[in-house]
Amino acid sequence: MMVQEKDEKPLDLSVIDKWLETFFLDPLTSYLDETTFRIDLFETAEEFIVEALLQNYHAEEIEVLLKEDAVWIQAGKSNPKVESKSRKIPFPFPIINHEVTASFSSGILEVFISKHTVCKGENRVVELSS
Repeated sequence: MMVQEKDEKPLDLSVIDKWLETFFLDPLTSYLDETTFRIDLFETAEEFIVEALLQNYHAEEIEVLLKEDAVWIQAGKSNPKVESKSRKIPFPFPIINHEVTASFSSGILEVFISKHTVCKGENRVVELSS
């Protein structure tokens, strides 16, 4: 059961800026983009958006898992005919305390992490909408 409420403590912007910079400048990010699947991060006033390019997969083969301070994306796990791949996207705050939704369409997975709406902090699987 999710308890949603407005977060009264805003996220520290300097920590978020440093995290985004580190993510994009890390050579491991580029390597994993080429060897597993590409990840892009976006930020709006209301949310963070993780976008994963998963063109060779179907929605039923994709799982989005929230675990402590990271989003785990697994693709192909349920299909022995395609190569199973996964990526961990660490965040500088407990991701499990935020409302998270996800959608998959035309080979693109989008994970939306609310900056302001909090929920009960639990490791969980995020259901995909299409």
